[in-house]
Amino acid sequence: MKKSLVALAFGTLALGIAEFVMMGILPDVARSLGVSIPEAGHLISAYALGVCCGAPLLVVVHKYPLKNILLFLAGIILLGSALAALSVNYWMLLAARFISGLPHGAYFGVASIVAVKLADERHKTGAVSIMVAGMTVANLFGVPLATGLSSSVSWRFPFVLVVFVSIIVLYYIWKWVPSVGALPDEGFKHQFAFLKKDAPWLILAATMFANGGIFCWYSYVSPLLIDEGGFHSGALPALMIAAGFGMVVGNLVSGRLCDRHRPGHVVVITQCVAIAALLLIFCFARYGWLSAALMVVCTGCLFAVSSPQQFLILKYAPGGELLGGASIQMAFNMGNAVGAFCGGLPIEAGLSPRYAALVGVPFVALGLLSFIIFCRKYESARN
Repeated sequence: MKKSLVALAFGTLALGIAEFVMMGILPDVARSLGVSIPEAGHLISAYALGVCCGAPLLVVVHKYPLKNILLFLAGIILLGSALAALSVNYWMLLAARFISGLPHGAYFGVASIVAVKLADERHKTGAVSIMVAGMTVANLFGVPLATGLSSSVSWRFPFVLVVFVSIIVLYYIWKWVPSVGALPDEGFKHQFAFLKKDAPWLILAATMFANGGIFCWYSYVSPLLIDEGGFHSGALPALMIAAGFGMVVGNLVSGRLCDRHRPGHVVVITQCVAIAALLLIFCFARYGWLSAALMVVCTGCLFAVSSPQQFLILKYAPGGELLGGASIQMAFNMGNAVGAFCGGLPIEAGLSPRYAALVGVPFVALGLLSFIIFCRKYESARN
């Protein structure tokens, strides 16, 4: 495995901990800051909105060498996490979460292009999956470790962990990523030309709806497992490891399958499995271990679609690869923001957390429909 891809994966590792740790520490943060669980859920939405606002800024810096852009984005990751660790109240933490989200989509957009450039023709999707793997490893090890630190010490320590990982990212990118120059500059307007076609919009819609549907449930997985599944809060780190294991397996298996089969078809099958898993979670949430097993399946689906979606948007965004690659993360996190909000509505209304999974089903169904249309128009036409 190339060291350069490992360096890129460390960046997504830092982003993965920063983004997903909030699901594991949500009760601790709510209790410490004196807010409700749904209000604390807005901290998830703030990060997602930061992603949506930060990604378009790539059109301003597209003239700079890709390696320099990566170093700049790693610096913002460090800044946002430092501010989160030092937050004195809910509003400061909300702002820090927004700042932490700013580099997320941009980093994925740039790192995807670098990964594709460094890979040979037959393993481009696999290279993207290695880059994405950092985020899945974050959920396998980083998030459970951070959740344990939150439970035993303070909810601030997970953000301190991200600060240290960010420093490593800065060093590894500087040391291991080759000097990849800027993309050809064909003018400001040309970066948006790919949006005139429907293929990118279908990919983005599928990403937003499908991931948003899963986040309706996953944003409140901690109270669901505790209140419905009967698990003790001390079991959350181990459960987060199980969720992370599903993400790692889903991402790696998907990367291998997409190198051999049409990526769009892999996504369609995965989203069908996700719908079934959410329905089963709603029906069997009270059976703790079954609910936990279904959680692994669902998180596997979440990341099984990540690398093929990231690869496909680059393919269908000629001339606008930077914005296209970042747009996938915008769609992903816009779905996260909407999902976290909509998933909290039944809980605010007094219903049990398992209803968040039911709310997510129609979202994933819309994502599936978008990708079926995409496959019929584009993937089926491939030789």
